[in-house]
Amino acid sequence: MTHSTSDHTAGQPVTPGETEAIDPAVLDELTRLRDSIDNIDAAVVHMLAERFKCTQQVGHLKAAHRLPPADPAREGRQITRLRQLAESAKLDPGFAEKLLNFIIAEVIRHHETIARSDKGSEGALR
Repeated sequence: MTHSTSDHTAGQPVTPGETEAIDPAVLDELTRLRDSIDNIDAAVVHMLAERFKCTQQVGHLKAAHRLPPADPAREGRQITRLRQLAESAKLDPGFAEKLLNFIIAEVIRHHETIARSDKGSEGALR
């Protein structure tokens, strides 16, 4: 599979005229790197899915015990921890924090939905 050197997404084909001007070794390396990126992206999606399975269980546990959907103290600890991990991994800690804040916001939204749903279930059981 060949890729354009100007796109940022793997899987974008290069027109036949474009490949003639690019060294085949460069195209091979570009393809190898993009294949690695695709594999990493797939792993990230699967890891996020696993994370959300766990947070869904947390949401049900919180709802069952009437705990609030958000836990600012835990969120703060997680952000601090993730920033430290990012620094040691040579990743921009600000980026890592933005990503975690995005994920946390989605988790809280799920927990709020679960809490509303579980309340409806309790009423139906009574």
